[in-house]
Amino acid sequence: MTFLARRSITALLLCALLPVAPAAAQTPHTHDHSFSGAEHWAKVFDDPKRDAWQKPHEVIQALKLKPDAVIADIGSGTGYFSARFSHMVPQGRVYGLDTEPDMVKYLAERARREGLKNVSAVQARPGDPRLPEKADVVVLVDVYHHVENREQYFRQLQNSLKPGGRLAVIDFRMDSPVGPPPAGRIAPEQVKAELQRAGYRLTEEHGFLPNQYFLVFQPGKP
Repeated sequence: MTFLARRSITALLLCALLPVAPAAAQTPHTHDHSFSGAEHWAKVFDDPKRDAWQKPHEVIQALKLKPDAVIADIGSGTGYFSARFSHMVPQGRVYGLDTEPDMVKYLAERARREGLKNVSAVQARPGDPRLPEKADVVVLVDVYHHVENREQYFRQLQNSLKPGGRLAVIDFRMDSPVGPPPAGRIAPEQVKAELQRAGYRLTEEHGFLPNQYFLVFQPGKP
């Protein structure tokens, strides 16, 4: 099993605000392009214009994080969410996991530069996020549609959740004016069905994001 789909998505990551273009995916990983040069990609992923539709503060508030929570940001990229999580769990720990070495290096340097002492950048492997400890919340932002063999992957991911732990999936709606081409998107109904087969139940569904669905799951039957 691969951690992220090994297909070319270079063209999907060039402009965050144009119609049917990538809206700053968390993990810029592809078989054909390494996406090294994180300094360049930070200008795309961390563009302040993204805040208007990504609504990071509202997303984090909706997760109702405890101050000592352990957060796993799978496909963390340059740390758009990881850095924000850091301030919300001052007694906790944030793991930014990515398969792209340059992104991992960038996040580690960013954490040092910004004094984010509770952020750890983790070099994930294909098929293995390599989470150092079990998490209270695992988050995938604009990443789910890149994961291969999803049912198997998320079934195994349950082992990385604490009892009562949650899985949050944010990804592009089929009718979103930004994001990958429609053929590369996954409808929320499919996400729900796949994760149900992987052993999860839907516990929350938020509708405040203009371009994305926001689903929260926990292990267990509906």
